[in-house]
Amino acid sequence: MAIPVIMPRQGQSVESCIITKWHKAVGEQVSVGDVLFSYETDKASFEEEATVSGTMLIQFYDEWDDVPVLVNVCVVGNEGESFDEYDQREASGEAVTEASEEVAGEATKVASTEANTETFTKQDTIVPSGSVKVSPRAKNLASKLSIDTAMAESTGPSGRVIERDILKLKEQGIFATQAALASGEVLSATGTGIGGRMSVGDIGLMTPVTGTDVPSELGYRDEKTTNIRKMISKAMMNSLQTTSQLTLTSSFDATEMLSLRKQQKASNMEVNISINDMVVFAVSRVIKNHPALNAHFLGDTIRYFDNVHMGIAVDTERGLLVPTVFNSDLRSLVNLAEAVKDVAMKSKEGTINPDLLQGASFTITNLGTFGIESFTPVINPPQTGILGVNTITQRVKEVDGELVTYPAMGLSLTFDHGALDGAPAARFLQELCVALENFTLLLMQ
Repeated sequence: MAIPVIMPRQGQSVESCIITKWHKAVGEQVSVGDVLFSYETDKASFEEEATVSGTMLIQFYDEWDDVPVLVNVCVVGNEGESFDEYDQREASGEAVTEASEEVAGEATKVASTEANTETFTKQDTIVPSGSVKVSPRAKNLASKLSIDTAMAESTGPSGRVIERDILKLKEQGIFATQAALASGEVLSATGTGIGGRMSVGDIGLMTPVTGTDVPSELGYRDEKTTNIRKMISKAMMNSLQTTSQLTLTSSFDATEMLSLRKQQKASNMEVNISINDMVVFAVSRVIKNHPALNAHFLGDTIRYFDNVHMGIAVDTERGLLVPTVFNSDLRSLVNLAEAVKDVAMKSKEGTINPDLLQGASFTITNLGTFGIESFTPVINPPQTGILGVNTITQRVKEVDGELVTYPAMGLSLTFDHGALDGAPAARFLQELCVALENFTLLLMQ
């Protein structure tokens, strides 16, 4: 029987989603576990998998259509079955019945295409990644490691490449440069690039350039701006236009934190506690003494929160996401570290609940892992502040008349001068630095 597929509700705050890509065409065969379409909210991306087998009978919406949640998106069933009853669109003059007449023709095209597809032996070549079913987590890992997913021997359900398949390729040392991967060309398993990576030179895409004439054509590509990128741009512009932002910078001696981190790693604890986790923990305790920073500035009202709901800036392949760890001040260090890692992982995989992408009372963003020594983080209104965590550098200070070096970690605090003045913001940053330098004492409180 014909089964409608609805647009899922990804969180109570989501009213509609945008279809970004159809992975199955009308008339194409569908198996359980196949990805039917990709879609996104204003903060996260998802994939909808088939729960039944059959034929794609009809698609009620096109790519980049904004579809209300819980509305029928497409219908999967047996060829020739009726699907008119599942069309929930408003009358728009579209001849839905024409789609049923095209199903047989589309199916024939699909079968013909599949029959003529050239097959490559994995030991000899790498087919373009787009033809391989890949889980979101495996896709993210492959991107970070510059590994072509088509080289993987899939061990996941429905023939899907999963994370352990990518890790196996890493162990075998099979890599390619990002430029070679993006070319879409058939790649061999070894190359002349760094670490044996396949490079564009290995596949004949790099040719010598001579002379100084202006080329007749300039190569480029246009990509449609994603909904997430549009929302990030709009939010950042709104932040700078509506708030009086000022950034203070400071640093602290990270010797004790690094020592604790080393001890924790040596103890083989089940939960890996990072330096960033320690900073989040310290902020969640210290900021309660500075309520103007754990607040929302609503124009004629300032909302002070009883607890600390920490926003954690996460870099994903779709753009910056800021999931919230609610009640961070009530959590132990271990529990907080687990929660931060959980929301960060789900954000990168695109499986984060949109309800967790709002409600933060303060935000922390860390660029220290990229070697950034100082930057100006942008506030996420109506929050009144955001803390930037910088890299650790070696500095010199005088101890008992002698100059000694020490690891200094920088902090950049941006605050809304409309909600609080510079002195209260500076006192928060000063107290935070003292707490981080004496982290063991902070744990005892």
